[in-house]
Amino acid sequence: MGVFENSELSTRVVEEGTKTLIFKRSKLVVIEGKDRNKELEMAQPSLRIGTSENNDLVLSDDTVSRHHLVINEQKGGYLLKDLDSTNGTYVEGVRVKEAFLKPGSVIRLGKTAIKFLPQEERVRILPSEKPSFGELYGNTLEMREIFTILEKVAPSEVTVILEGETGTGKELMAETIHKRSNRAQGPFIIFDCSSVAPNLIESELFGHEKGAFTGATARRIGAFEQANGGTIFIDEIGELKIDLQPKLLRVLEQRELRRVGGEGIIKVNVRVITATNRNLEDMVKEKVFREDLFFRISVVRINIPSLSKRKEDIPGLVESLLNKCSSGKQARIKGISPEALEILKAHEWPGNIRELRNVIERSLTFTEGPYITPRDLIALPTAGKKTATGVLSPLIGHSLEEIERMAIIQTLKANDGNKSETARVLGIAPSTLYEKIKKYKLS
Repeated sequence: MGVFENSELSTRVVEEGTKTLIFKRSKLVVIEGKDRNKELEMAQPSLRIGTSENNDLVLSDDTVSRHHLVINEQKGGYLLKDLDSTNGTYVEGVRVKEAFLKPGSVIRLGKTAIKFLPQEERVRILPSEKPSFGELYGNTLEMREIFTILEKVAPSEVTVILEGETGTGKELMAETIHKRSNRAQGPFIIFDCSSVAPNLIESELFGHEKGAFTGATARRIGAFEQANGGTIFIDEIGELKIDLQPKLLRVLEQRELRRVGGEGIIKVNVRVITATNRNLEDMVKEKVFREDLFFRISVVRINIPSLSKRKEDIPGLVESLLNKCSSGKQARIKGISPEALEILKAHEWPGNIRELRNVIERSLTFTEGPYITPRDLIALPTAGKKTATGVLSPLIGHSLEEIERMAIIQTLKANDGNKSETARVLGIAPSTLYEKIKKYKLS
C-alpha cells in the first residue's frame, strides 16, 4: 500500500514488514576559523553560506565573501556552487566552481573550514491511534498511516506533494500541515494553476512591475511574496507549463525571485506544498514536466485515497460535516437516518469528499425533521436507485425542471432569500441563479 514514497535521497518508505520513514538530513560543522564549533542542520533543500546576515550559515571570517556559496539538494546528492566569491571555494583541497559533496567532505572558504556530515533518522510508520489529524478525518488503516506521517512531516521544513483525485481534500491537508508547522503564525497562500490563464501564471506567482506588459497599470505582489514567512500551496502543479517550471525551480532552490518586468532580486522564505491529480512521473517521461523540479517538490509524497476506497469512513465524515454545517435554523439537525446513510454508502462518489460535503450542505436545506432522510438527498443520483434497505428516492416521477425548481425554492427558503448564499450552496454562479429565478417566475 503506497501511501507514502519519494526520492532515494530524502525521505522514503521501506517495505520490510512495517513501513519505515527515512529522513536524510545533513549537518555542517565549522572545524576551523573564528566560528569554530558553529553548527547548522540543513533543514532546507537549499542553504547559503557567507558573512551577510541573510545567509543560513553566517560567518564572521573577513576572508569570506558576503554571499560565498550555496548548497542545493539534488537527485544526485548535495551540490555545492561557488557564488563568484573573492577567495574561492575548496572541496578536499581542490578549488571548485561546482562539486557534489561526499560524507565527511571538508569545505574551505577563506580561513574557515566546514565539515559536511550526512545524518539519517528512521521512524517506523505505525497507524495513528487517533482517527483524525486537525480537521482531517479517517479511521481506515491507510488514513491513520497518513496521519502518522503528517505528525512527523508537518513540523519540518520539507517540501510535500499531495497526490490524489479531485475532491479528496488536498487543500485541507495542506492547510493542516501549515497549522501544525513552525510557520503557523505566517500566511497560508493558495495558488491554483488550473484556475489562472497560462499567460498570467508568472505574474500571479512572482508578481510584476507597473508597465511590465499591457494592462499592468500598477505593481502586483505575487503569491510567493505574499507567502513570505509562511507556506504557499500550489494546487494542480501538473498544469504548470514547462517554460515556467525553471523559474519555479529557481525560487525553490535559491529562495529568490524577480518580478515580471523587474530588475531587482527579492528574497523569500517560504515552505512549499504542492498538489496534483495527474501522474507527474509519466509527465517526466513524456518530457512535459522537468525531472529536477519533480525531485524538488516530491521530497515527501502522500497519496490520498479516493472516498470510494474508504467508504467505511463515510459515517464519521458525515458526522464531522454535520457538526460544521449545522448552524442557525439547521442547528436542530441531530444526524442522519440509517436509510439515508445506506444511500450514501451505495454511491461511488466520483467527486470524493467535496461531493459528499455538497450533498450534506444541500440536504440540510430540505430537511424538515431532526434527521436527514432519503427524501432529503435530492442532490444525489444514487438516491434514485434501490439500496440494500429497499429505499427509493422521492425524485422518481419528477422531471428535471421540477426537481431544479424545487431545489431553488427550498434553498432560498432555508437561506431567508439570500441569493448569494443560495447560489453558493447550489454550486452555481449568482448570475445563473438569477436566470433560473426568472425562468421559473419565482419572487
